[in-house]
Amino acid sequence: MTIEINLLPWREARRQRRSKRFYLALGLVALVGLGGGYAVTGYYAQQLTTQQQRHALIRQRTAELDRDIRTVSEYEARLETLERRIAVLQELQAERPQTVHVFNALTASLEEGVYYADLQRQGDRLRLTGLAEDNRRVSAQLRALEASPVLDVPVLSEVEAEEGARRFDLSVGQHMPGTANDTGSDTGNKEVAP
Repeated sequence: MTIEINLLPWREARRQRRSKRFYLALGLVALVGLGGGYAVTGYYAQQLTTQQQRHALIRQRTAELDRDIRTVSEYEARLETLERRIAVLQELQAERPQTVHVFNALTASLEEGVYYADLQRQGDRLRLTGLAEDNRRVSAQLRALEASPVLDVPVLSEVEAEEGARRFDLSVGQHMPGTANDTGSDTGNKEVAP
């Protein structure tokens, strides 16, 4: 029979103490690791929440900007419509005196025995259809139109005999006297006396 005598019991006690310390340190490290992991998770959760709030704010501001852009686009469309209307009104307002001058010139230049049947305006050109007693009166009417300060040189396009009268078609340009497109004025050729 063999009896074992441990002559060194302090080694066993030391081994047990080291094991306890190791397990205690292992438990402490595990607790610190879990606490650190929880802290990191909380930090990232906070960062995620903050970022989500930023995204929500950006989406809200983007929606507001989209509404503002739509509003500005509507205003620009309205402005463009108003500008077109103003341009048409200004054009009509500018043409008003010209139309009066043209009608005054047409009535003033109307020769005896000549009647206008149709008048059409295409830009700055007038197309006239009329009746005259004979060719001589058509010629006189052309000269009278040419002498008008508001009308350019007329261009006769057609003369037809029609039941004892002559039907004629002509076109003539119009311009306002005293404007830059007035070709009848010779103010550019006048000399100034010293």
